[in-house]
Amino acid sequence: MSSAASVTDEVPAPTVPRWLLATRRLKAYVALTKPRIIELLLVTTIPTMVLAADGWPSWSLVVATLIGGALAAGGANVFNSYIDRDIDAVMKRTQNRPLVTGAVTPRAALVFAWALSIAATAWFLWVVGSPLATVLAVLAILGYAVGYTLILKRRTSQNIVWGGLAGCMPVLIGWAAVTESLSWTPVLLFAVIFFWTPPHYWPLSMRFRRDYANAEVPMLPVVASTRRVAIEMIAYAVAMVAATLVLVPVAGMTWVYLAVAVGSGAWFVGGCIRLYRRSERGESKLREMRLFRDSITYLSLVFAAVLIDPFLPDALTVLQA
Repeated sequence: MSSAASVTDEVPAPTVPRWLLATRRLKAYVALTKPRIIELLLVTTIPTMVLAADGWPSWSLVVATLIGGALAAGGANVFNSYIDRDIDAVMKRTQNRPLVTGAVTPRAALVFAWALSIAATAWFLWVVGSPLATVLAVLAILGYAVGYTLILKRRTSQNIVWGGLAGCMPVLIGWAAVTESLSWTPVLLFAVIFFWTPPHYWPLSMRFRRDYANAEVPMLPVVASTRRVAIEMIAYAVAMVAATLVLVPVAGMTWVYLAVAVGSGAWFVGGCIRLYRRSERGESKLREMRLFRDSITYLSLVFAAVLIDPFLPDALTVLQA
C-alpha cells in the first residue's frame, strides 16, 4: 500500500503547453483594457466622423482613428485598473480582474499602460496626422487616469459626473481627425454623452451599492437615497434629450434624426421616471439593471441616427433656408 502511494506521488504533474500559457497571458492583458468600455466609446466615434465629413470619410482615416482611440482608451483603462487594484480586490464584481488574481503583476500593468498611452499619442500624431486629435487624446487619458481615478472617485459622490468628461472625448477626437477643428456640433455631441453618463452609470452603482460601500467609494447611490438618485437621473436625462434636440438646428439634421431623438429620448426619460416611482413606493425590485442596459440602447439609437443623417436627402432637413 505504501509502495503504491509512493509510486503515485512520483507521477509528475501535467505541464501546461506554452501556447496555452501565452493565450491566458494575452487574455489577461486584454481584460485590463476593458474592451466593452472601449467598444462603447468607439460606437460614438464613427457617426461623429461621418457627420463631420458630411458623408463617409476615407476608410484609412476611420480605421486609423479607431485604432488610435482604442489605444488611448485601453491605456487609460489599464491605468485605472492599476490604481484601483485595492478597490477591485474588495468588490465581488471585480475580484476576478487580472491584477487581483495575479495573472498580471502591478509593475507589468503599469508598463503596459504607459506603452499603450505613448503608442496612442504617437499614432494620432503621425498616422492620423492630427495635432488637435493628439492633444484631445492625451487629455482624455489624463482625465480618466488622473482626474477621475486618482482625484475624484474616492472623494466625491459626483465622481462619475465630472470623471465622465473623459468618456465624452471620442466625439471631439473623431471630429478633429476629420476637420482639424472644433465647432458647436461636436460640443453638443459631447454634451449628449456628458448628460447621458450619470443615468447610465448610477443604475449599475445601485445594483452594486454594497460593493462600493465596502470599498469606501462614495458613489451617489451609496451616500444618497434612491429617491434623490432617481431625481438627479431624470434631470440629467432631460438635459441629455435637450442637447440632442439643439443639435437639429445647429447641425442641420433631418426629420429622421429628430424623430429618433424625440422617440428614444421620451422612452429613456420614461424609464428614469418609472425608477423614481418605484423608489417612491418603496419597492425592493427597482429593475435598475434594465435601465442600465436601456441606456446603452438609447445611445446606440441616437448615434445610429447621427450616422445615417448625412446620407439622407436634403428635402428631409428640418430647417431649410
